[in-house]
Amino acid sequence: MKLTCDRAAFSAAFSIVASAVPSRTPRDVLRNVYLTVGGAGVELVGTDQETGIRYAVAEVETSSEGEVLLPTQRVSSIMRELQAEQFEIDVEEQQVTITAAASRFRLSSEDPREFPPVPEFTDESYFRVAAPVFRQMVRRTSFATDTESTRYALGGLLMEIEDGQLTLAATDSRRLAVASAACEKQGEPVVPERTTVIPTRAMALLEKSIDPAVEYVDIALRDNDVMMRAGTCVVYSRLVEGRFPRYRDVIPASGAVNVALPVGQFLSAVRQAQIITDEESRGVDFQFEDGQLSLSSEASTVGDSRIDLPIEYTHDALVITFDPRYVAEFLKVLQAEATVDLQLTDADTAAVFRVDDSYTYVVMPLTQNR
Repeated sequence: MKLTCDRAAFSAAFSIVASAVPSRTPRDVLRNVYLTVGGAGVELVGTDQETGIRYAVAEVETSSEGEVLLPTQRVSSIMRELQAEQFEIDVEEQQVTITAAASRFRLSSEDPREFPPVPEFTDESYFRVAAPVFRQMVRRTSFATDTESTRYALGGLLMEIEDGQLTLAATDSRRLAVASAACEKQGEPVVPERTTVIPTRAMALLEKSIDPAVEYVDIALRDNDVMMRAGTCVVYSRLVEGRFPRYRDVIPASGAVNVALPVGQFLSAVRQAQIITDEESRGVDFQFEDGQLSLSSEASTVGDSRIDLPIEYTHDALVITFDPRYVAEFLKVLQAEATVDLQLTDADTAAVFRVDDSYTYVVMPLTQNR
């Protein structure tokens, strides 16, 4: 089997698929990327057996058919170092030779028949969402998951589909991110009765693989797994076990004060205040008073800081304490020129950040006698 590949296109595809390859696994065969050449073209496949990805590679010339396992770490290193615009892959038995200009690499390869299958997207009924919108939804929610929690459902994103709207929600029990967008049906898809929680790893993998030229993301939901397709990329994942919190119950219906804040300036102020914090004194006081927001932080081993930001505020003075990381991570996924609406009640009640009607972020305050 012999292939002539465009280095840039192959390297980009291999990098995405390599993200699905586990760094630690008792099954050595999973440390490889599976390459197959057939009637449908050239495809790369990676999996940890919970999440898998199939990615069609463009700009490959071949008259061969076959399959081979590519050692992920070695091939990734080779792709980073090659300078030639094209390179060749030559497979003979269980040896892979990669040649580019004056460089040649010969690698041992495992038996591709040992690689576990990753499903193809064959569903004729599925939900469809605009790809740029879905990618933004994932970016706006996935950072709020808790991948280290023993409550497994917190390590994924809840997906709900109802009345032509798809909603993603993520929480680590200290903050909550919720994003919504319109979706449409292709065929007659059915929403499973059980809660659909998709692993953060799978959603991040899909978000990374969505090409700017792709128009839609297709989603086929099942009782125990999900298939998601974006152009020539397909991501498969088993669903997360466990119960997701009743997230709508923690969003305050209204607040005493609404404050409009410019994202770029607000993020800069939060980052500055975050400098003078440590693990023991990680909180920052957000003091709202007439025409001004002041961010104050103090750490006994570091020092103290105060950052003032002029804002439109004409209500009674209010001080609320946040972990600045939670505020900064939210602001980083927004456009700097955007405006966010902050809904406040008092120093002890969750604050709600809103960006139009499609994105809500809730943060629990810290106690001020920390």
